[in-house]
Amino acid sequence: MRVDENAAERALIDSNIEEYLARHESKQLLRFLTCGSVDDGKSTLIGRLLHDTHMIHEDTLAAAERDSRSMGTQSGKLDLALLVDGLKSEREQGITIDVAYRYFTTAARKYIIADTPGHEQFTRNMATGASTCDLAILLVDARHGVAVQTRRHSFITSLLGIGEIVVAINKMDLVGHSQERFDEIVRDYQAFAAKLPARRTAFIPMSALNGDNVVHRSAAMPWYTGPTLLEHLDAAPLGGRWNSVDFRFPVQWVNRPNLDFRGFAGTVAGGCVKPGDRVMVLPSRRTTTVSRIATFEGDLPEATAPLSVTLTLADEVDCARGDMLVHPGNEPHVGQDVHAMVVWMDDQTPLVPGKEYLLKHGPHKTPASVTRIAYRTDVNTLERSATPALALNDIGQVVIRTQRPIVYDAYTRNRQTGAFILIDRLTNATAGAGMLLDPSSVEGHWDETPHSGVLSPCDERRGARGACGVHRA
Repeated sequence: MRVDENAAERALIDSNIEEYLARHESKQLLRFLTCGSVDDGKSTLIGRLLHDTHMIHEDTLAAAERDSRSMGTQSGKLDLALLVDGLKSEREQGITIDVAYRYFTTAARKYIIADTPGHEQFTRNMATGASTCDLAILLVDARHGVAVQTRRHSFITSLLGIGEIVVAINKMDLVGHSQERFDEIVRDYQAFAAKLPARRTAFIPMSALNGDNVVHRSAAMPWYTGPTLLEHLDAAPLGGRWNSVDFRFPVQWVNRPNLDFRGFAGTVAGGCVKPGDRVMVLPSRRTTTVSRIATFEGDLPEATAPLSVTLTLADEVDCARGDMLVHPGNEPHVGQDVHAMVVWMDDQTPLVPGKEYLLKHGPHKTPASVTRIAYRTDVNTLERSATPALALNDIGQVVIRTQRPIVYDAYTRNRQTGAFILIDRLTNATAGAGMLLDPSSVEGHWDETPHSGVLSPCDERRGARGACGVHRA
């Protein structure tokens, strides 16, 4: 938040708190993560964002200043990373271990930040933090350039469907604010990124420690005329996590409070629905019509992702938890043999074919086992190799056999209906996280063709950019 905007916000709080709260409630939310190598400055960057947008409570700031003096990491000056790294082991080692979530707001938007670990040992933590984000900030140390972890995190964010990337070339003060060095790193990263699916990518030179081009523009780099990081975040397009074309409604609960009401509660995972729409129950393929869209506040004329609602149907069709309501003619895949990319998270036992797990896909849970490991991907070089098992932090393509059919979309088409986790049946711990693939395109995760701009029924009634919006591939 720039200084004048922040002053205006504070003045509004003092004069009319109700108006401020109403305005804050209506702001759009952007979730993003920071990733990169160890010591690239991820926690310092988040600390700088929080500090310069005045989102730090006075007692928290005083505690960080006191800890900075005692630890001496910045020669007694404020160590902004201490505003984020909260674990004792993180402060002692000077690295991020767990995913830390922080929140701030500007006049334009609300933000949730996931500060993810940079060390290879904590790849699973980084993947967890990335799974719900719209945008990724990939930090690169200007002294070292594109590193192994830079490539690793670029691959993982691509695998998890993040289509907005900011390559923040940090510590420019340590290379004399050199435009030549900045341009060299941009070329190196673009050469590697050419192997990945095309994404919107911005490059910003900065110094998180000094605040150059983070919230305020840097006087030390007049050759850079693009936006600051905060300006870019305020203007970044939203909506990439939600498919607004294909109506998907996984049933979480059958709501039966009395004999006169039978509804199906859940969260709209894609597209939109209106009373009177024909819907199909999968996997049974029974069809019926939506009668009402009920909520605690009253009925709605339509529901779009990601609203949580209760749908009532015109006919007494068999529909239970784990089933999915869709529009006939716009149906997802249904099957028991599925292909997926899996990030293995179990540090005790590797993934081996034949062992049985519980596969949780939305509200649906079924026993499942991996029948084949197609290949393991070296996330540093993107090379594929045969392997008998997947160890901790490995990523590979597998074939999974489920005891009951699952209803799904490819992850590249719908992140909500294309994601799942594997649960160890003995410990009940999450053993792996997966992204389902289109069965017609199983040679590689990136062979997936983004869906066409076919309009949903709600789009057709209101135009392509109505309330349902248009999904960005």
